[in-house]
Amino acid sequence: MSTPNFAVSAIALAVLQLTTVTARAEEADQSLPEVVVSGAKARAASASVAGFGNAPLLETPASVSVLTAQQMLDLQIRSTTDAARYDASLSDSYNAVGYAEQFSIRGFKLDNESSYRKDGMAITGDTQIPLENKERLEVLKGLSGLQAGVSAPGGIINYVTKRPTDTPLRTVVLETRERGTLYGAVDLGGRFEDTRFGYRINAAAERLRSYIKGADGNRKFISAAFDWRISPDALLQVDADYQRKSQVTAPGFQLINGTTLPVVDADTMLNDQPWSRPVETTSTNVGVRFEYKFSPQWNATLSANQHQFKRDDYTAFPYGCSDQDLYPGYCGNGDYDVYNYISRGEKKSPLTAQALLQGRFATAGIQHDTTFGTSFFKNSEKWGDYLYDLSGVSNIYHPVAVTPATGDSGPVSERRRDNERAVFAQDIVSLNEQLKLHAGARYVKVKRDEYIGVDDDDVVLPYAHTDMGFWLPNVALVYNVRPNVATYASYAQGLEHGGTAPLGAKNYGRALAPGKSKQVEVGIKADIRQDISASVALFQIRKGLEYLDAASNYYVRNGEAQSRGLELALNGRASRELTVGVSATALNTQQSGTGLADTDGKRVTDVAAFKSSVYADYLVPQVAGLKLGANWQYSGKKAFDAANTVFVPAYHVVNLSASYATRIGNVGTTFRAGIDNAFDRFYWRDVTPDLGGYLMPGASRTYRASVQFDL
Repeated sequence: MSTPNFAVSAIALAVLQLTTVTARAEEADQSLPEVVVSGAKARAASASVAGFGNAPLLETPASVSVLTAQQMLDLQIRSTTDAARYDASLSDSYNAVGYAEQFSIRGFKLDNESSYRKDGMAITGDTQIPLENKERLEVLKGLSGLQAGVSAPGGIINYVTKRPTDTPLRTVVLETRERGTLYGAVDLGGRFEDTRFGYRINAAAERLRSYIKGADGNRKFISAAFDWRISPDALLQVDADYQRKSQVTAPGFQLINGTTLPVVDADTMLNDQPWSRPVETTSTNVGVRFEYKFSPQWNATLSANQHQFKRDDYTAFPYGCSDQDLYPGYCGNGDYDVYNYISRGEKKSPLTAQALLQGRFATAGIQHDTTFGTSFFKNSEKWGDYLYDLSGVSNIYHPVAVTPATGDSGPVSERRRDNERAVFAQDIVSLNEQLKLHAGARYVKVKRDEYIGVDDDDVVLPYAHTDMGFWLPNVALVYNVRPNVATYASYAQGLEHGGTAPLGAKNYGRALAPGKSKQVEVGIKADIRQDISASVALFQIRKGLEYLDAASNYYVRNGEAQSRGLELALNGRASRELTVGVSATALNTQQSGTGLADTDGKRVTDVAAFKSSVYADYLVPQVAGLKLGANWQYSGKKAFDAANTVFVPAYHVVNLSASYATRIGNVGTTFRAGIDNAFDRFYWRDVTPDLGGYLMPGASRTYRASVQFDL
């Protein structure tokens, strides 16, 4: 049996088991009273993304948001795109339907090779990262040089894997969405007869029917996690997952005449040629983790993850208007050039390993919580010369079928390889009962070899070579005003790979050298009550500005990009009946130091000056098990281009939901329904500068319904 088919079979088997157990329960006790399933905790109180182990959010000197697996079930979150609506600092960044989910944090686009993490290990963000086997989705906002080494200055997203449960777990979720999307998932956990061994199995299958006409596809996923409690002091964890996704991608829109926002329906599909094919991606992970306690104060952890990614990329790609010599931009009548884009056999294979030694000790009455560690990362990227040939002209209002340009992408070979080695240390010093000093640093050695092309005689040129070392310090003070209120101030340095020169640049395909960034941040956090918390963070991030220099036509790093902002969050249970979530971010982004009038002093593209998300659900006292919810998202206007000549308007989106928890026989059952974009407002959700600048509409009104069974 193939792996994808096994995912579907596992779901079917779980449903069959579910109905069998229900029937037996009803036979055994016809008089069993109805019991309504109670809600789980309304917020997460800890996270691992901001340090080297799970730590209370109150004591963490960084801005962190967390979504738990239960919250993802309650909110019907199926992807990181769904999750992003609840965090105002997390935004789309060339997040095209059917392609890779890509995001920015605090106005900085994340790096697909280093900003997405599984259990702290780097994975590629070039496809939809599955959530079915994730216990938490953690977002660290801001620099992560100490924690991760090389990563974008905006932050990192960490996906924490589900682990075996001590008690039997049997959960099945079935869902449908308005345009024909069908989804099924199963979550099985527990321990074997020999309770030293545990298991966690997750599987999902999805028929994808997008709000954009024709952007259809399917997804299959399966994972397994096992643990072995070797002794009271030793634990071995192993996990593996596989996903295959196939979906026709939906490209964005360019400006009419290069100056005006197009007027289109949200479901308009530009990749609608008879020869359009889906983008095919497969991804796998194999992870291992070993923990050993030498004593109650000292422990060691060894962990590693091997990620594999493969993509066959096909698109009838819309770009420019040859009749009006617009590149980018569409013709005044809506015409656009159609290119046949093919890139087959793209591969990435990041391997990450890390060793930690952690302990607690006291000197001169001062308590120390220390971490010493070393890490290793390598990645090989392979692709061939892609096909990108003009095939004809279509129209955004009246589609035209064109004949595809002939050809295919070239042979696949290694084009880039990375090797990073690091050592790091951190000490959390309790200066007194209220004041703690967090001090740490990472030294990372960055090596990169990069293919740059061939000479006039078709001889491969020497690879571009980078071999550099960087110190990345991080220091913070945390002062507990009260046991449930903490303030902090921090300074950090980060490191990111240089951007790659875009198509049309003289140094096209070349990546700039690694660049450092700096951040200062102050904040306050409070656990208002046991199940509700609030936080405020004020920050400034500075990094080198990268852009295509019009005078030289080279992609360069020159000047500075600065982001100053204020983040506010409130999460938890305001009362027995009311659960709330508030996230708001105010950003002042500015470019300076280039000497270019069209750049200096301008806002960064695709970044709103203010963005917010408010969520609430209410447990109706009069009807046991019934909850009503609503989510209101707001985004201010965003600049389309670096010169800030075109802005897309602000928007409001309202999402409504309801759920009903009960028991059917002996099975806990939860029915959920929702309406996304309830007032069917048109809005541009993503305004990416990538590939010349594209606009991507948000989803129109969409209905969804699901049922969850818990044995």
